Amino acid sequence: MTLLAENAASGRPCALATVVRTESPTSAHPGDKAVITDDGELHGWIGGSCSDALVRREALVAMSDGLPRLVRIRPDVEALETRNGGELTVATTCPSGGTLDIFIDPHLPRPLLAVIGESPAARTLVELGRVVGYRTCAVHPGATQSDFPGADRVLNSLDLSSLAQEKDCWVVVATMGHYDDDALQAALILADADVALVASVRRSAAVLDTLRERGVSDAQRARVRAPAGAQRAGAQEEIALHALAEVVALRRERMIANPVPAPEAIIGFAVDPVCAMTVDTRDASHTAIHDGQTYFFCCSGCREKFVADPARFLRATAG
Repeated sequence: MTLLAENAASGRPCALATVVRTESPTSAHPGDKAVITDDGELHGWIGGSCSDALVRREALVAMSDGLPRLVRIRPDVEALETRNGGELTVATTCPSGGTLDIFIDPHLPRPLLAVIGESPAARTLVELGRVVGYRTCAVHPGATQSDFPGADRVLNSLDLSSLAQEKDCWVVVATMGHYDDDALQAALILADADVALVASVRRSAAVLDTLRERGVSDAQRARVRAPAGAQRAGAQEEIALHALAEVVALRRERMIANPVPAPEAIIGFAVDPVCAMTVDTRDASHTAIHDGQTYFFCCSGCREKFVADPARFLRATAG
């Protein structure tokens, strides 16, 4: 699909939802597809209101943990939501009464490794980064694509603004004494990037002092990992290998340290306590407040049932 290709090219995560099985009555058919972008918007068709918000919510979770899942919407099960590994079964009292099985496959961009410099270490970093699965961006004033034939992208100036939207971005400055300070200052403009400087301890300190004199804040300079790679003396290629190993290890540590949000923690969605339909809270028309908590409903009928006997539906939800 065109949108999948566009998101992959721009480094934007998304998910592909495909209807794999239906039982009438339902407006969806096997093979219907939709792309869900990281802002929760759905592009395509996988059924009506009974499935729309639920699929968008689960797609956002899939983009967080990187795992595919199968969503089963059933009119003939009692539990509101049941998870079993990569399967989620949801009970629904949607008037259509149909059954839907929807497979959600996350499409996550590869992490970006931006390497500044034209040194042998920089060139090796670009080559190794591609081998281990990173998108690579070579940065050097005046550079052309032919200068870095293995790079996915080449920037011919220190203007890195085109990388500002990258969320999984790792910048390694491997200029080896040539414009280190300018390169490092340019990299620090990327607020979400991890920034490393390949240099000796003494050279790293001198570069950071220069940035301090230029008015770069303590907080910004503290973002720099230095020295990177070069503290293990060796050939330029070995330095590059060490620098990349640090990036890979640190990225893995951060992935483990950052827990994946639970579905109920995804902002903007709630489960109707009466019919179990997932509701988009941003444009929900039917709400009720009980014991200081706001509940969201798919329709006025569900809201009226809840208001008449809240305890009945809250017990069902708790069970």
